[in-house]
Amino acid sequence: MAQNQKLIYLADDDPALLEVFGAFLDAAGYEVRLFPTGDELAREFAILEPDLVILDIMMPGTDGLTVCRNLRAVSDVPIIILTAKDSEMDYMQGLAIGGDDYLIKPFSPAMLVMRVKALLRRVDMGRTPKAESDEYSFGDITLSESTHSAKAAGRDLSLTMNEFSLLKCLLAADGSAVSRTTLLEEVWGITAEVETRVTDECVRNVRKKLRAAKSNVSIKAVWGFGYQLVVPQREGQDDGR
Repeated sequence: MAQNQKLIYLADDDPALLEVFGAFLDAAGYEVRLFPTGDELAREFAILEPDLVILDIMMPGTDGLTVCRNLRAVSDVPIIILTAKDSEMDYMQGLAIGGDDYLIKPFSPAMLVMRVKALLRRVDMGRTPKAESDEYSFGDITLSESTHSAKAAGRDLSLTMNEFSLLKCLLAADGSAVSRTTLLEEVWGITAEVETRVTDECVRNVRKKLRAAKSNVSIKAVWGFGYQLVVPQREGQDDGR
């Protein structure tokens, strides 16, 4: 593997898709290792952790969602989940257990490459030292980019990469509403190509973690526009949960 070349693990039980996706990712300049099952990917992961993982949900042996959950328990590696079913349960469960993005089959190999580039670009941006202050706060929430930490009421929120980026975007607005379009651009790095359901589910997950931390901050849905941070006790507002 060339210096600075990103390593990607891709698991799918369809040999034809593995070959096509692997060829496109290779042409885009990535080192790609292909696996017919999630179990084989997990075994290789234990030996060498890649820069990004792509997992199909329906595979023989351990399913992709379980593999995703197991990887997330030991690593914050970016994970893209693939599903052949336009099932709300599939994408909601995938994002809830730590997936960073998902694609519903059929999709073009070029779309997969675009999602991979966007996700890895966000990782690299998060590692770039900031010249200005990288601390954000609102209510009892504090977030630091340099340490990649976010707390509410003094408790660690344990956010995934996308959840962290989404909360940072809302914190930067300092209580002003942020449009879904802006969140798609800032968090996922692309616009109309990402389903708005991804944004809504990511918000839902952050809300759950704020409630679990007993935060005094809520994420309010601004109908037809986007979301904003509020302190309901202070503002007397419905947080849209």
